[in-house]
Amino acid sequence: MKAWHFLKQDNRCQHGNLGEIKVGETYKVEGRIVLCNRGLHASIRLIDALHYSPGPVLCRVEMGGEIIKDKDKVAASERTVLWMADISDLLHRFACDEAERALKASNVTDPRSWKAIRTKRRWLKGKATDAELTAARAAARAAARAAAWDAARDAACDAAWAAARAAARDAARDAARDAACDAAWDAARAAARDAARDAACDAAWDAARAAAWDAARATQNEHLTARAQRLMRKTA
Repeated sequence: MKAWHFLKQDNRCQHGNLGEIKVGETYKVEGRIVLCNRGLHASIRLIDALHYSPGPVLCRVEMGGEIIKDKDKVAASERTVLWMADISDLLHRFACDEAERALKASNVTDPRSWKAIRTKRRWLKGKATDAELTAARAAARAAARAAAWDAARDAACDAAWAAARAAARDAARDAARDAACDAAWDAARAAARDAARDAACDAAWDAARAAAWDAARATQNEHLTARAQRLMRKTA
């Protein structure tokens, strides 16, 4: 089973005493495998592995021996490192690209939000200081806080749904998936409106938001994985 796993900057694991990890080596643990307790961990989706990342060094690994699967990770008694690279720059650029997509999807025009991304790109090229980056980030956060709660919620809803629809369109193989996506979202929004401010409204809103989040994460995983795979081909 192939999976993704991150290491710290020094090529070492966050937990355990495996020493410096090297490509081509197979690492093993003894005893019964228990998720989050005993075993060598990794994630099938790169976006999930990033969630648990202790650093920027990405590994493509082969999991073997006893394997236990969870929703966003696996634990095994054996893990073989197939490829390894520091992807700091890739992650920075990925973050900028995804932020731009989100701003476009929600029609954000506040210049402070866009300036934060431009400053980050300049920082990556060594043309902006850490202080400039910090200031631009603070301004972008202030822009987000400036909106009223209701307006912010609507904007977040629109942005999440736009991302979810884009993900569905990109991944869909036929019109049925788009139609189902539209129908499910329309039903959720209608349920939320009809329920007003009671618990049913909250449940409908949470369900719709969760669906949009999952779709957006799936799209982000596709984008990030494609970048990592291109890097693997170049450095293999």
